[in-house]
Amino acid sequence: MNTAGTIDRPLTHDPQKQAPMKPSTNEPTGSATPEVTTTGAKDSRQNRTREMQLIPEALARAHMHDRLHEAQEQRRAMSLVAARRMQRRAERASRRARRALAMAVMQ
Repeated sequence: MNTAGTIDRPLTHDPQKQAPMKPSTNEPTGSATPEVTTTGAKDSRQNRTREMQLIPEALARAHMHDRLHEAQEQRRAMSLVAARRMQRRAERASRRARRALAMAVMQ
């Protein structure tokens, strides 16, 4: 396949084997017209890579938010279990006190 390479994808990366750049005949030497500059393409590529680089950061932030939410729910559940345990202990102590009072009154 004998197709010519492009600027972005040259046939070879060896500068010795690449064809020399020829100045354009319809432009004066040293001029750069806005149509020729590729700053827009470069900026769009740069924005894409910046966005792509920020995706894992956003995923990590969302993951940490979920983990913090789960930990908070787990703390609430543990405190509820501890409160029920203390309530049962208090009820048992109350029943023992009533029983002891009833025994003291009966004698």
